[in-house]
Amino acid sequence: MSPRVRWFDRRFEFALPVTRFPALVERLRGTPARVEERVRDLPPAVLARRDGTAWSIQENLGHLLDLEPLWLRRAQQLDAGEAALAPADLTNRRTEEAGHNARPLAALLSAFRAERARLVTLLDAADDTAVARAARHPRLGTPMRLIDLVEFVAEHDDHHLARITELRRLAGV
Repeated sequence: MSPRVRWFDRRFEFALPVTRFPALVERLRGTPARVEERVRDLPPAVLARRDGTAWSIQENLGHLLDLEPLWLRRAQQLDAGEAALAPADLTNRRTEEAGHNARPLAALLSAFRAERARLVTLLDAADDTAVARAARHPRLGTPMRLIDLVEFVAEHDDHHLARITELRRLAGV
């Protein structure tokens, strides 16, 4: 397996044509099912096992859930035509303090599915003008269109799904 790239080291070009929007929304719509497929057969000890100080499988899932309000807020900001997007907590304090390993897996999966459905519902209603509307991303310092936000979220989802797969491999499952 190739070396893992830290999320904050990733770079984005945001150059996709708006015609790719529906396919990207489908990636987001499918993430809860893909997560469930990767974790549903795992015992609690494997779900909660950390790789050193790095998050466990269940904490990676909890992190995806923790960011849903930010993704929804940013999509709403773009829809409203705001000039700048809300910043993320770059320390991931919410995930660090949430105690996701102590939560029932079914509750995390259900909450993630429900929160992602809220985002997808908003995206499904976006018209062509909204898809191309841009606002400044606070960390990247570049304009981000709604389609770029959707690509960013899809890549973030896949980043954590790849990490879950890696943690499964390390656990021998």
